[in-house]
Amino acid sequence: MGLRTAGPDEHFMGQALLLAAGVLGRTSPNPAVGCVIVNQGRVVGRGATAAGGRPHAETQALQAAGRRARGAVAYVTLEPCAHIGQTPPCAQALVDAGVGRVVIGCIDPYPAVRGRGVSRLRAAGIEVVVGVRQAQCQRLNEGFICRVSKGRPFGLLKLALTLDGRIAVPGRRWLSGAPARALVHRWRNECDVVMVGAGTVIADNPRLTCRIKGGRDPVRVLLDAHLRVPATARLFRQRSNAPSLLATLAAHTAAARERYRAEILALPANRAGLVDLNALMTQLAERGWSKVMIEGGAHLAAAALAAGVVDRVAFFLAPRIAGSGLPAIGAIESLPDGLALRDLTATAIGQDWLLEGTPRRARR
Repeated sequence: MGLRTAGPDEHFMGQALLLAAGVLGRTSPNPAVGCVIVNQGRVVGRGATAAGGRPHAETQALQAAGRRARGAVAYVTLEPCAHIGQTPPCAQALVDAGVGRVVIGCIDPYPAVRGRGVSRLRAAGIEVVVGVRQAQCQRLNEGFICRVSKGRPFGLLKLALTLDGRIAVPGRRWLSGAPARALVHRWRNECDVVMVGAGTVIADNPRLTCRIKGGRDPVRVLLDAHLRVPATARLFRQRSNAPSLLATLAAHTAAARERYRAEILALPANRAGLVDLNALMTQLAERGWSKVMIEGGAHLAAAALAAGVVDRVAFFLAPRIAGSGLPAIGAIESLPDGLALRDLTATAIGQDWLLEGTPRRARR
């Protein structure tokens, strides 16, 4: 049996996905959307959500297509909006432009849009197809989908570890190879926030910036319940277009504001007397941030898993046995039987293996 060749719908949706992927991390609080207008097999207009979320992808693609949009096919990675916000509804713009067919990757879960964009298009007599490359479209906007449906950002727990489960080995700066580190910088470019614990900053003094050409820095959030991190940490003093935030207990707010050059987030304590991660994630969602990469260390990883705010784990497994060093994840008393993963995948990244999976306990 030969390999299945992708049809035109899959092909042009793939182009729209590439457009959307190129603006990840830049469109919050709006999703990253790509749109391609095709007339008689030729692309006549392209668009992706602009920085800050406006103008929308459909608006830009229709403007590029002009009169050639009439009778054309529009490929959109996410359902066109149907409500009047700060911009007119994109579904109506497609109707007014006279497109003959609209192919949609996935439905927008936002209540003001969900299903209404499709209904408006069909009411105007336009043929609508939903679900082309749906899984890819949903994965691309998993942060937006999580924030809208769960009220918190999507949590990606990223760790680099040895075969015997260590994240820090004496005498070694890096555990993973250059290709894995490059992928992490690409993820930083695409995420709204990178989160780290006090222990990691004290031990490594990281910058947590994106160091790829054309990249942008994510917002850096440090969890430090008891203000252990020195005010001289690079996190607070480096040049960056993105801010550094310090999340600490409400009781330490005044001291934190005097000591650190950063915005202070005052938060309640969890049962262990540390920063309540569910409350923190809710605050980040209220700011319109949709995707958070949790980078370390062991105590933060354990706390995030226990709080149920991790939606995917991404472990870079180095071909090395440490024999000593820090364990990858601290003890989690609330999970005596451990945590099962589903949809586990393994991908070779240079010399390392990237293991990804979804915790079964991920919740609101």
